[in-house]
Amino acid sequence: MMIPSRLSCSHGALLVVLLDLLFCSPGRDKESKQQSEEDKEGKRQAGWVVLTVAVIRDIGVRGGDVTYDGRSLIIDGQRKILFSGSIHYPRSTPEMWPSLVAKAREGGVDVIQTYVFWNLHEPRPGEYDFSGRNDLVRFIKEIQAQGLYVCLRIGPFIESEWTYGGFPFWLHDVPDIVYRSDNEPFKFYMQNFTTKIVNMMKSEGLYASQGGPIILSQIENEYQNVEAAFHDKGPPYVIWAAKMAVELQTGVPWVMCKQTDAPDPVINTCNGMRCGETFGGPNSPTKPSLWTENWTSFYQVYGGEPYIRSAEDIAFHVTLFIAKNGSYINYYMFHGGTNFGRTASAYVITSYYDQAPLDEYGLIRQPKWGHLKELHAAIKSCSTTILEGVQSNFSLGQLQQAYIFEEGAGCAAFLVNNDQKNNATVEFRNITFELLPKSISILPDCENIIFNTAKVNAKGNEITRTSSQLFDDAGRWEAYTDVIPNFADTNLKSDTLLEHMNTTKDKSDYLWYTFSFQPNSSCTEPVLHVESLAHVASAFVNNKYAGSAHGSKDAKGPFTMEAPIVLNDQMNNISILSTMVGLQDSGAFLERRYAGLTRVEIRCAQQEIYNFTNNYEWGYQAGLSGESLNIYMREHLDNIEWSEVVSARDQPLSWFKIEFDAPTGNDPVVLNLSTMGKGEAWVNGQSIGRYWLSYLTSKGQPSQTLYHIPRAFLNSSGNLLVLLEESGGDPLHISMDTVSRTGLQEHASRYHPPQ
Repeated sequence: MMIPSRLSCSHGALLVVLLDLLFCSPGRDKESKQQSEEDKEGKRQAGWVVLTVAVIRDIGVRGGDVTYDGRSLIIDGQRKILFSGSIHYPRSTPEMWPSLVAKAREGGVDVIQTYVFWNLHEPRPGEYDFSGRNDLVRFIKEIQAQGLYVCLRIGPFIESEWTYGGFPFWLHDVPDIVYRSDNEPFKFYMQNFTTKIVNMMKSEGLYASQGGPIILSQIENEYQNVEAAFHDKGPPYVIWAAKMAVELQTGVPWVMCKQTDAPDPVINTCNGMRCGETFGGPNSPTKPSLWTENWTSFYQVYGGEPYIRSAEDIAFHVTLFIAKNGSYINYYMFHGGTNFGRTASAYVITSYYDQAPLDEYGLIRQPKWGHLKELHAAIKSCSTTILEGVQSNFSLGQLQQAYIFEEGAGCAAFLVNNDQKNNATVEFRNITFELLPKSISILPDCENIIFNTAKVNAKGNEITRTSSQLFDDAGRWEAYTDVIPNFADTNLKSDTLLEHMNTTKDKSDYLWYTFSFQPNSSCTEPVLHVESLAHVASAFVNNKYAGSAHGSKDAKGPFTMEAPIVLNDQMNNISILSTMVGLQDSGAFLERRYAGLTRVEIRCAQQEIYNFTNNYEWGYQAGLSGESLNIYMREHLDNIEWSEVVSARDQPLSWFKIEFDAPTGNDPVVLNLSTMGKGEAWVNGQSIGRYWLSYLTSKGQPSQTLYHIPRAFLNSSGNLLVLLEESGGDPLHISMDTVSRTGLQEHASRYHPPQ
């Protein structure tokens, strides 16, 4: 698919031609565009601008080589109905990208949409990383090579169930900063990063105005959800962000999702599952109706069940959006992938949107993928009539509706049955039609139904797991028990409870809180009472495990741990491990969030209470000793002394290592950790993510048992697996499996360049 380097300015009417010569001719286009962006209020008051806007409303707003009008995006002078799919480059590997893009393309997707992940690319101020899974340019060029467009959602706040919403944690320490508000420190760093990304795209010639694939960019992300919290600092920030983005002159339109006050020329878009019903439409008749996030399922948290959204429901709402003049729909996600390492946000599992049309491993999930492919083909068969025709609609019954597009001899219709349970018999243009419950029928000629959203032809498939090897030989495993620090071992001291994130700087999930205590002899049946705004707390008394507790995604306020403990008459060492399972990814004032212990007491049977919350000396250690020694990497294995595995159960804070050979073949590889508790896993030094199998759902099952090991992480033999187990899991009964899908036809599994 070739994207033109220049878009013709020719139009029909004489007045249009005159204005086109004035505002689209070489040398005047950029000048006029720059003035429009820099002096918006002034030009609104000028009469000639009013005339110009009135005409542009009919011919399309200039946006470089990609334009738009009130009906759709216009590429190469043609209106487009575009189907898009979200694939996030760091949630897979570069080796997977060609296959993922090819399967999306084969499924009728025109655009790949991705966020840009600030915390990956700028881990320290002014230091950038675009290597490996972070290679954004390589990802976009792969999309371009396969003939698809790109929607680049720079943000740089992204949410996305990504830790800290994509912000690098060093922002937290910028003096006087207030994220996402009319705040000079924040705007400085946000503009720096946005400009960095735009300039990188320009230098690689990746914008459509340069012949590249990027046709849309996004600034900010669902800001209206929090805008009111910033009071008078919110609306000016929206205006600033839009102006800043437009002035970067990408030559393509910018969007703001869920932002009804998006300033011109930025397009406001919809996110959700039912935008055909919920979207109030663009905030100007000159802007098209775009849907940037159609949730194909939903993210899953520890303790939560997967959300299953049917292919029929997705197809219904896509078709309704098109029937109501929508012209761009993005599936979030088309492929979710994996939250490798510590990238998942608070309580979010490692597998991301596995219920998408392409599952976590990149396998085609049927019937979702196939049903949507048929839908895309049906809509494309009459897209010219839909885009160029005059729309009308009328009732066919109490719960039935017809949407019609007519253009010359062309006619296309959508017949909607909103009855959830019953078929409906309707008369349309003297023809009787039987409509399935909760469905929309597509008639590209207003006579014949070629697709019905509730009629699924694609056959479903199921995941099939084949055991490759068991890790049940204790002689192959070696273990190391992490050091539990006592108060005397710590270098950081304070007479108050320190906030968790500010102390660790998010270099680790873990923060040790330690203190020493000698009780009165009258304290019998002591109980350690801990309240925490972190996610997990584990207590050790005199180096022995005493108990733990955790919070949940939905709980408000601190969780409580009550652990019966044994104290001696001398000095006792109390060590409490505070654990975060990802940082918050949304909400106003992220920079003010508090995590960690908020109250610590020892309560005795005689109602005697020792309160250590305030005015008591605490010692702190950020991270675990095994982390600081990098013992999950082969070159650092000798930093500690490993021992034989005798009994893995009830040995919290244990590290385990083993070597293994990769399974043969090309099927995706997974690690079955069903006998483990909570921790993290590394393969050849690369983290495949956190696991938390001891956190059960309401049905008594772990939220995730299989953990993806990309083939790119593996050697044919001599692979190193390292597990950090926090709560006493059993590594002797884990296994390595391969997965496939029964009945799966590997459409586009091998990429062939388009002719």
